[in-house]
Amino acid sequence: MDKLDKVVADAKRNAETRGHGYREQALKLYPWVCGKCEREFTRENLSELTVHHKDHNHDNNPRDGSNWELLCVYCHDHEHAKYLDADRAETSASNELEREHATSKPFSNLKNLLNKK
Repeated sequence: MDKLDKVVADAKRNAETRGHGYREQALKLYPWVCGKCEREFTRENLSELTVHHKDHNHDNNPRDGSNWELLCVYCHDHEHAKYLDADRAETSASNELEREHATSKPFSNLKNLLNKK
């Protein structure tokens, strides 16, 4: 196994260990209910209940669970989609501001050029 393969394998193992740790804690702390749609879960369908990090930082795992909420897979996906959409909107808004501040006006003399015959 080369060095890169070892680093990747270690990272995967650490992420999996970290994931099981905070998920198990969250399932002990909170009732098995989706925090958005309020769907209730049992042992049979518990795999569909996920832990969402409110600040989107998977390394921020306080023992009191203050950065977690339990969401069903559908609400979890929706929550991340909102986050990505907000990022896109912010990027679009900053691009719009950049366009407003453009100094070049390549078509400012177009009318005069078209009228010349």
